[in-house]
Amino acid sequence: MKRPAAIREIPLKVPHTDPDAARQLTSSLMLHLGPVPRESRIAVVCIGTDRSTGDALGPIIGSHLAKQRGSLFELYGTLDEPVHAMNLESTLQDINSSMAKPFIIGIDACLGQLSSVGCIQLGPGPVRPGAGVNKELPPVGDIHMTGIVNVGGFMEYFVLQNTRLSLVMRMAELMSDTLVRAIHDCRSYPVHAATQE
Repeated sequence: MKRPAAIREIPLKVPHTDPDAARQLTSSLMLHLGPVPRESRIAVVCIGTDRSTGDALGPIIGSHLAKQRGSLFELYGTLDEPVHAMNLESTLQDINSSMAKPFIIGIDACLGQLSSVGCIQLGPGPVRPGAGVNKELPPVGDIHMTGIVNVGGFMEYFVLQNTRLSLVMRMAELMSDTLVRAIHDCRSYPVHAATQE
């Protein structure tokens, strides 16, 4: 039995301070990853730059993942080698030319309403990097995972540069830990019975 479409399409939004956040994120990730064919390689693309505190969420997550990924997925975007506006398109070309039918998880920071700052979002479809600062960049991912790091709507570049590093670090740790756990569980064990007939 395939996952119900409703489960696939409902995005999750959870505060990083929620005591149940790790379980919710891991469970939701596994619902998305469970049906991915075993022959499809998972590529995690962490978008952002280390030149802006708020926009460093992706590369910080990438650097966390680089320490614990093993051979379960390919990783693009770390603090040492960030994926940003200047190389995003070429990175996506590299992924598609080096992997047959990759399943891409797009990760990025974003801006939102004050009440949503500190929330992590996970859902189907791509992340749209640069949208918060009016940049036209290619969409990334079969699914997306984003962290709302600050308030949007006014002077976005300034807001990203003046985001609290402590918030970004806490969100990055939670997001990277749940990614590793979900990918490991989906790739190391048989696909859950709920995803098959």
